[in-house]
Amino acid sequence: MFPFAIEWSSPLVESVVAALHILLALTVTIDVLLKKSDVRGALGWIGLVWLAPLLGSILYYLFGINRVTRRALRLSGLSDRQTGATPSAIEPDAAPNIRLLCEVGARVNASPLTAGNRLDILQNGDAAYPPMLAAINGAQKSIALASYIFCSDRTGHEFADALIAAHKRGVEVRVLLDSIGVGYFFPEILARLQAGGVPTARFLHTWLPWRMPFLNMRNHRKLLVVDGTLAFTGGMNIGAGYDLHQGCKVCVQDVHFRLEGPAVREVMDAFAHDWTFTTDEVLDDDFWWPRLEAKGHVCARGLRSGPDADLYKLELVLGAALTLARKHIRIVTPYFLPDARLQFLIAQAGLRGVKVEIVLPSQSDQHIMDWAMRGHLRFFRHIRADVILTDPPFDHSKLCTVDGEWSLIGSSNWDARSFRLNFEFDLECVGRELTAQIDAVIDAKIARGRKIDPDRLAQEPAWLRLRNAAARLLMPYL
Repeated sequence: MFPFAIEWSSPLVESVVAALHILLALTVTIDVLLKKSDVRGALGWIGLVWLAPLLGSILYYLFGINRVTRRALRLSGLSDRQTGATPSAIEPDAAPNIRLLCEVGARVNASPLTAGNRLDILQNGDAAYPPMLAAINGAQKSIALASYIFCSDRTGHEFADALIAAHKRGVEVRVLLDSIGVGYFFPEILARLQAGGVPTARFLHTWLPWRMPFLNMRNHRKLLVVDGTLAFTGGMNIGAGYDLHQGCKVCVQDVHFRLEGPAVREVMDAFAHDWTFTTDEVLDDDFWWPRLEAKGHVCARGLRSGPDADLYKLELVLGAALTLARKHIRIVTPYFLPDARLQFLIAQAGLRGVKVEIVLPSQSDQHIMDWAMRGHLRFFRHIRADVILTDPPFDHSKLCTVDGEWSLIGSSNWDARSFRLNFEFDLECVGRELTAQIDAVIDAKIARGRKIDPDRLAQEPAWLRLRNAAARLLMPYL
């Protein structure tokens, strides 16, 4: 026995540990009371830190503190060129309730709709990847790419090699990958890009233990901007699994969009903020921000959301859409765990006579998410909404339309992670022709699906209901 060995069961050690627990619990309680707006969340954290000595305080330090806002505020003084000139506001040709919805979006985002945009729908990787690769291969001045997942497979290597070739011919290339999505330790695709000389960064990546709390926050945005005039965005990551015609082992359905027009600047602006946030490099050269001409007839506005200054923006816009809908609400999402407020607004829409359709995969890529969603849908028994389940392959699409005139497309799911923890990018679009095209995509999904009866979920065996209800408790972090 060493002379300095500690007797952990001694009264002195027990007193020190008890005093440390009380000090930490008091500190966390004060921080929660001053900073947490959600009462239930605040009560949960306070209960955890007092009932789980030391462990509760450690968990709060790891997952309960929003450190991103502080850094975001420090970097808020980006160059005028990067933030861009504010376009003139336009009045969309739409029904009064849709115009009011656009006004809400303007107040939430502090930016107007831009007219003259063109969006093309690209279903699955076999439709999206060829034009994306063609744009990269044809780039003259700049390429900005952000992706949550960038697989090291056949498709990933094709994209990486195209980016490397562009860099070698003198194009300014920047690639931003999420630290968790791409692989935290030694991702091969990152090494491949860096070996080719491509400036590449990982969002919120760190090896420092005291910065590990950032791990719970993900950059879920999927953005590609070429020469500042052409953009691709939506829900699609980069990987062979999205290319359904290539015989993938685990296939994923998804929808992406090709964008031209003034709204391209909003996509570039989202990337530039994330890049500066991550690397401190300000992208203010002229070639990142060319003059943009009208290309179509869609009115569009970018919607950045995340656990920083953009917190709650996505929920506010979706809440307004549910409130102002008069005829039809259609939601396509891979993960559906709306909180009580959005669930209430869905119920209210149904009571007003609005037709509500919610299209979900019968089986996602996460078992615990499937269990939680089934546990959550049991509480839709008295909500007037059609819930449709689509058969495999897993549908990762994220679409929302209102009254055949308004749509929201992008990277966001209907769950707490997208609403509170992820950095997301969506486009708010107004245009009857585009919305009709998106509705046609949704119609095809519904035709291949089947309605689920929430009453039947309530009649499942007790052990299944218990499993699903327990998984549902993880809603804040799924």
